[in-house]
This record gives sequence, C-alpha cells and structure tokens, in this order.
Amino acid sequence: MKKVILIVVLAAAAVAGLVFAYREMSKERAAEAEGEKPVTAPSFAKRAADGSLVLTLDAETQKRLDLKIGAAVATRLDREAEGYGRVLDPAPLASVAAEMATARVALESSAKELERLKRLAQDQNASTRAVETAEAAAIRDKISADAAHLKLVSAWGKDLAAQPDLPAFVTSLAALDAALVRVELPVGEVLKEMPLGARLATADADADPIDAEFVGLAAATDPTSQGQAFLFRVKNNRARLTPGMAVVGFLKLRGEPSSGVLVPRSAVVRWAAKAWVFVQTGADTFVRREISLARPTATGWFVTTGVSATDRLVVEGAQALLSEEQKSQIQPVE
Repeated sequence: MKKVILIVVLAAAAVAGLVFAYREMSKERAAEAEGEKPVTAPSFAKRAADGSLVLTLDAETQKRLDLKIGAAVATRLDREAEGYGRVLDPAPLASVAAEMATARVALESSAKELERLKRLAQDQNASTRAVETAEAAAIRDKISADAAHLKLVSAWGKDLAAQPDLPAFVTSLAALDAALVRVELPVGEVLKEMPLGARLATADADADPIDAEFVGLAAATDPTSQGQAFLFRVKNNRARLTPGMAVVGFLKLRGEPSSGVLVPRSAVVRWAAKAWVFVQTGADTFVRREISLARPTATGWFVTTGVSATDRLVVEGAQALLSEEQKSQIQPVE
C-alpha cells in the first residue's frame, strides 16, 4: 500500500513538473514573439477630413523639438515684372569705350592745333596751307570720334553711352566692383514705361536679392529669346556677380503695390521639389502648406497664396516637424 501511495505521489510530482515546465516554456515563447514584433515609433500624424496631414504634438514634445512660433506678417511689395538675364562681360564695352576715348583725345588735340595755327595765320606767322592741313586733320578726327560714339550707341544703347563718367564706369565693371546686368522679359510681354529699378536674385535661393539701378533699354534684341531687354547696374557688387552668371530680375514698376505675407527663410522647408511652411492650427496641431518662392526679399519670401496674415508659422524647428511627419508615413515590415 505504501508503495502504491509513493508511486502516485511521484507520478503527481512528475505531472506537476511537466505542467510547470510547459508554462515556463510558453512564457519564454511569448516573450520571444513579442520581442520579434517590429518596433514602431508613436505616430503624431493623422489625416483630416479634407485629406491634409495634421501633426498633433503636446507641449512637452514641442519643447523637445525646440519649436518657435511666430505670427505671419502682412506686407506690401512694389509692382514688378519678372524677367531673366545674365551678368555681362565688360570686355567688349571696354574696347569700344577705349576706342571712343582715343578718338576724342585725337579730336581735342587736332582742334587745339587748328586754333593755334589760325591765330598765327592772323599775324602772318602760319601759311594758308598749314591751316588747311590742320582743318583737314580736325575734320578727320571729328569723323572718327563720331563713328566711335555711334559704334558705342549701336552696341550698348544711348543711355549707357550717355553715362557721365564712362571710363570710371567701365573700370569699376572690369574690377568687379560693379556689375552690368541684362534682363529680358518673356516673349510677348512689353513694358510701356521704363522700370524704376530692379531686384536681382541668383541661383542661391537663400541669398538676399540685389538692388540694381536702371541704365536703359538694351540696344539689340537677342535673336534666340526675342524678349524686350533692359540694362541694370549694380553699383556695389558685394554679392560678387561675375560675367555669365544667370539672374532672375524683378523689375520695379509704377503702380499699386501687391499685398501679401512675409515668410522668414527659417520657416521654409523643401520636400518633393517644393517649398512648404508649417502653420499652427491649434495649441497642439500643425499643418504643412505649400508656398511659392518666386519673390525673394531681403528678410524672407513675399507670399500671396498658401499663408495669410492671420496664420501662425513655425519659424524655427520646421525641419524637425517635417521629419516627424515623414516618420509617421513609414510602414513597419512584418
């Protein structure tokens, strides 16, 4: 009887051990399965009813991302026409200007010699033949000077040729202390009034636009582009514009200024070949909106669509918001 009881106890203990071992093994397998699940970051983005992606970030998360919010600033910008152009090589201008200067010096010298001989002839101290020879030289030099001036006007326009100190102007261009820029309007666009000046933008999207003064109409039309063209002078070439550099020109015109919003450069992010800003739509919600960077200013971008003067913009930390938005779009691999 004692043997039977002992056997039963041992069998029960064995069964209990097997049950315990099975339970422990099941826990380990469950833990391993849990560990193999893909790790997903918490998603801050959700689709709104209109299809836009809304980021919801509490105050702690906003502080962690170091977000700075600023009110959109209403502003006005002069009426402008947009054109495209390049910085001109001053060498051809320098050559023509030097030719004209040489001709004028020769004319001045021959004119003085003619006057001297005329005075001597009055006192019978110079022959008629000498006076006639001096007159012929003065006429020849006058023709040369006029021809050089016409060459300058035909190549560069009467407005540029009338610059008060052309040699100094050309010297400043050659030294890159100043720059001469040709800007053309698109084909079919013609200004009926001369621009007041221009703002020039280079390929560097974050660089400040460069102020340029109006010189005059270009003397010739480009046979390829066929657009109306204007010449502008950058007096202080701090931006180091060099010959051949492409620019976008915003020609200042008379008329009512345009109304819009000034967007700081720090608020702009670029994604999918477009420009965007994040607008705070609530205490903890943000929406990304597309804007145009067509009109740069010295302090940011002048925007007429996508943002209004009542909006609050993320002026610092916008790139962090874009990263959070993109992370929420990543689907875990099972």
